[in-house]
Amino acid sequence: MACERRWWCTPVRIEPRQQLLETWRATVQSSWRDGEWRWGGRDEPNSISDAEQLLCILLPATQIPAFGLDRPNVTADAMLAALKPLGNEKTIPLNLVRIATDYFTRYSEDGRPVFSGGSYYSLRAEDAEQGAKLSEDQRSRDIVDSFAISVTLSLATIGFVRIFRQSVRRLDVRQELRALERMASARLTAAMVGLLRSFSTHVFEASSAPGKVLVSTISKSGVPPRQVVSELRTALQQTIASFGEVLIGSGQTQDLDGENQLFECGWSWGVVDGAPTVTLESPAGGDTTKVQPAGESVTSDHVDEIGEQLDGIAENKPYLYFTVVAVDAIEDLFSERTRVLGLLNEEQQRLARALQLRWDLTLSYWSTLATFGDGAVWPLEDPPWQTTDGQRSDYYTLLVTSIVVKDLVRRRGSDARLARVGTVLADLANESRVTRTYQPGDSGLRLHSPGLSVTLLGSEKDSPDGVETYWSVTEIASLLLQRCVVIAGLLNDVEQRARLLRLADRIWGHLEVRRLVVGGGAKLWDQPAALFDGLETFENPSWYYTERVVQGLISTANLLSEEPIVNERLVVRTFDMLYEAEHLYDMERMRGSADGSPGVENVLTEIRIKLARARDIARSRPAAAGALVTSALASLDALDAVRSDGSPAL
Repeated sequence: MACERRWWCTPVRIEPRQQLLETWRATVQSSWRDGEWRWGGRDEPNSISDAEQLLCILLPATQIPAFGLDRPNVTADAMLAALKPLGNEKTIPLNLVRIATDYFTRYSEDGRPVFSGGSYYSLRAEDAEQGAKLSEDQRSRDIVDSFAISVTLSLATIGFVRIFRQSVRRLDVRQELRALERMASARLTAAMVGLLRSFSTHVFEASSAPGKVLVSTISKSGVPPRQVVSELRTALQQTIASFGEVLIGSGQTQDLDGENQLFECGWSWGVVDGAPTVTLESPAGGDTTKVQPAGESVTSDHVDEIGEQLDGIAENKPYLYFTVVAVDAIEDLFSERTRVLGLLNEEQQRLARALQLRWDLTLSYWSTLATFGDGAVWPLEDPPWQTTDGQRSDYYTLLVTSIVVKDLVRRRGSDARLARVGTVLADLANESRVTRTYQPGDSGLRLHSPGLSVTLLGSEKDSPDGVETYWSVTEIASLLLQRCVVIAGLLNDVEQRARLLRLADRIWGHLEVRRLVVGGGAKLWDQPAALFDGLETFENPSWYYTERVVQGLISTANLLSEEPIVNERLVVRTFDMLYEAEHLYDMERMRGSADGSPGVENVLTEIRIKLARARDIARSRPAAAGALVTSALASLDALDAVRSDGSPAL
């Protein structure tokens, strides 16, 4: 039985490089058949699932230097072996270009990029039992999840193309690359516009039902509600003032001045009802021409053709899940890779600045709520989190935690605050039975299956029968992994970091068991029935889940590629040992121990090399330096022991 597994007893080391290579092999095996890329997995192809499927290969290739595929001459043999069905070092990137071209062509209609949820949309179980069906308009409705993943995919594609182009000489291939970059740029612009039109500011009175829920959620010290409202508005004073800078897209409001006014901000599930269109501006002086490698000139700063901006129907209210999805994607717009490669044209930079303002407002707002009060107990530390519509779930706690983590990254939060968030993650991993033994009947099962079911209010407008659309969220374990690794990377305290990485290892142990073992999706995700009794079993992969695990592995790989944290106490101890070892070495030289003894000379030469290396790395890797010094001291002591015994020299 699933509950009898004992994987949690011994944490499993993640080893992200090996796991990503295994995922690459499994992805190609599942997707590349008879020389063609086959879209879809557990769900029918849609604009989100297909992007997730492609990103399972493209994300590691563009975010981890060792996995790079865009410079054929330096592609590592291990990467080529994992992707062997796609060809060799030259044909693999070319095949990826053509797969990406197929994606961007497939999800474009009459020049307008399509961002529909398709097969990811679902019905409430009761409606399905009564024979209700989603209308075609509902299935084709744009959704924030697609906007967000399109930002990530488009940026990855543009960057991949620009680097790969430097190695291409054939004119027809270069034309393919230009066409793909144009399509990716247009989709990126359209996705950014969609995110700008999906931002929501929900304003309400403190005495209203949402206001009472919000006050009760953040008040942990018995303070009267009126005082809580006043203190919260004071804490959000700068955030409130910044809303005056929200000038394009949705989310504009002038109703925050009242002393009794509260609000929440973030992203709705789609373009909000009544959202204004976003005007795209031509670059000053027309198109700007940039010279690419090999002397090729391409127009980069132009107005992308994104087609008609459709009216929205989404409820003008933020949804935590879609807020976190949007925040993750927007962060890619001002990442180091985006800046260094110059992936945004002039108009996209303008849109990115508008999105960054909303990103800042959202992080400030939710982080203020989550850590509100005198600091004794944060609202975040008293799960489950309750949304203003009265819904409670540990899932919401994890989503709020995700935003707080990003705010701490932005503000470079103290180790004490980061550790508190880490404790929340550990508790959530326990409650969700990720790091705790599952017993039949445990409520934590519902966080994995069926997961969090989000009602998309406003979607009924697309249904002749007024049926609402639902969105399922089942990523709790993969999201826990990613957030643990991010916090671990921010901690300067060695013990706290080690604690978070041990938690990440335990979460990975859970995820590894949930890999598919048979069928076309073997070695991919997700098989929750492998751990939880009574669930449906699957053979086809969930690209939704697999792509999120890949994100967690990428975060882990990048963390483990950094130099270890320097423990200053260890540095001091290492230098103390080094001083003694160097002095003893000098004493041996003064005694002339090596005179007439080649063996002793060789030993002293080896000691000198070790001590020189130890001094070079003592401040960056004190433990390794200490090991070298210890070895040198042992050799020096052996020489002294030989002399004390009166034994002949070596």
